[in-house]
Amino acid sequence: MMTPLSRSRRVLGALLCCATLGLAGCSSIDVQDYRSERPQLDLRHYFNGRLDAHGMFQDRAGKVVKRFHVAMTASWQGDTGTLDERFTYSDGSTQRRVWTLTPSPDGGWVGRADDVIGEARGEIAGNTLRWRYVLALPVDGKVYHVDFDDWMFLMDERVMLNRSVMSKWGFRLGEVTLSFYKQTE
Repeated sequence: MMTPLSRSRRVLGALLCCATLGLAGCSSIDVQDYRSERPQLDLRHYFNGRLDAHGMFQDRAGKVVKRFHVAMTASWQGDTGTLDERFTYSDGSTQRRVWTLTPSPDGGWVGRADDVIGEARGEIAGNTLRWRYVLALPVDGKVYHVDFDDWMFLMDERVMLNRSVMSKWGFRLGEVTLSFYKQTE
């Protein structure tokens, strides 16, 4: 006969086993997985001049909550890049974010903007750039610090696709998807 204590131990053991197997099945994607992908991304070249982007935010269920357009002007002074982003959202609201980009000693990139907590850390391999940062996100009169895992893929000399996963305390909040288009000079 099984006692309540032994039943609890079996249930706990089964749950721990499932959790361990579940975590073992999760593999993290590394930006270096894309090192042989072409065209090679040169941040200074792609983010230079005028760009347009169209995007959307989807909640964790996949519902499109907000659409937006971004008009961007990018320029460089030596090793320092400035990306001036002007957002227009589907509800008519607007926002501006100005990024400052600099190379880091480890070969990656550092990004700073007024609503980024600390700094964004970027790594490039092949056609791919991965940014990780915390954004101060205003929602309904409150500001939340949200983690962004931002993947950008250069498709050709003018088109870049961007997918960001937003999370808080490890819980997925939603995704942002963008398509960038570099204007000809």
